[in-house]
Amino acid sequence: MTRQRWTVEEGARGRLDAYIAARLGLSRSRVASLLAEGHILVDGRAAKKSEPASPGREVEATVPPPVPAAAEPQQIPLDIVFQDRDLAVVNKQPGLVVHPAPGHPDGTLVNALLYHVGDLSGIGGTLRPGIVHRLDRDTSGLMVVAKSDLAHQALSAALKAREVKRTYLAALWGSPRESRVTVEEPIGRHPRDRTRMAVVPDGRPSRTRFRVLDRWDAAFLCEARLETGRTHQIRVHAAATGHPVVGDSLYGAGRERGFAGARRQWAAALARRVARQFLHACRLAFEHPLSGEPMDFEAPLPPDLKVVHDWAVRAGDVPK
Repeated sequence: MTRQRWTVEEGARGRLDAYIAARLGLSRSRVASLLAEGHILVDGRAAKKSEPASPGREVEATVPPPVPAAAEPQQIPLDIVFQDRDLAVVNKQPGLVVHPAPGHPDGTLVNALLYHVGDLSGIGGTLRPGIVHRLDRDTSGLMVVAKSDLAHQALSAALKAREVKRTYLAALWGSPRESRVTVEEPIGRHPRDRTRMAVVPDGRPSRTRFRVLDRWDAAFLCEARLETGRTHQIRVHAAATGHPVVGDSLYGAGRERGFAGARRQWAAALARRVARQFLHACRLAFEHPLSGEPMDFEAPLPPDLKVVHDWAVRAGDVPK
C-alpha cells in the first residue's frame, strides 16, 4: 500500500479523476474506484470524480495493492444450507470476507464457493461471481448466491424492489424507550474517514426497522429488518439512534464506559465477552427466481454469540 500527499499545482485543469490518474499513473477507472471507496481524500474529505482539479486543493491518496485478476477455489469450510441448479444459500461464518479486495486477495467466501459450489453466475465478474448481496466480515448469517445469470438478474431485481426479506439479530447498547423504531436516514461515505459510513444529507435513502426482543441491564436484544441494503446499514442506523451494536469497534467503540454504577460493571463484563460485533443474519426469505416458490431460511445464533446471549440473559435480564 502506498500513500502520497500533495497540493494541486497552479495551472491544473479538468476533472479531478483525470488529473489524479495522470499524476499517479493509473487508469481513470481505477482512480474512480479509489475515489468511490474513499481511498483518495481532497481537503480532508471524500471527493467525487467529476469535481474540478482546482489549484491549491490538498490531495491525499492511499493506493492499495492490486488484487488478483480472478478468484481461485480454496478449501475453506462452508455451511451450505440449500442448493439447487440456480442458487445456493449459505450460512457465513464470522471473520470471512465475502469477495477478494485490496487487503484480502484470497481466503474469502468467493474462494470457498468456487471450491464447494463451482458453477457460479458470471455477472459479478471474476472476483465476485454469484454475489448478489454482502455481509460484513464480522457479521455472520444467511446469504443467497446465484449459480446462473438468470437467477442473478432476478435476485438483484428482487433486492432492488425490496422483495427479499432480510432479518438480523443484534445486541445494542442502552435501553430504548420504544419497543419498535423505524430509522429512515440517508447513508453515505463519511466525509473525513474513508473506513466509515455515516448518516449524511446527500447519502442514499436507507430504512431499517428495529424491534426489541429482550432487555438486559445495559443492553438489549433486537430484531433488525433491512428495507434497503446500504454498506454497514444496521450498524450506522443503530449508532445514529444512540444505541450502537455491542462489539462494534467502528461505530460503538468504548460505549460500555458510558454507563454508571452497577450498569457500568455489567456493561464492561459484557464487552469482555464479545469478540466481534453482535450481529447475525438470522432469516432470509424470497421467491425462487425461476420457479416462484417461496423460500424461507433461518439460522440460529452461532456458538460465539449464543454464549454471550446466554450470559447476558442470566446476568442482566430486566424483570418483566
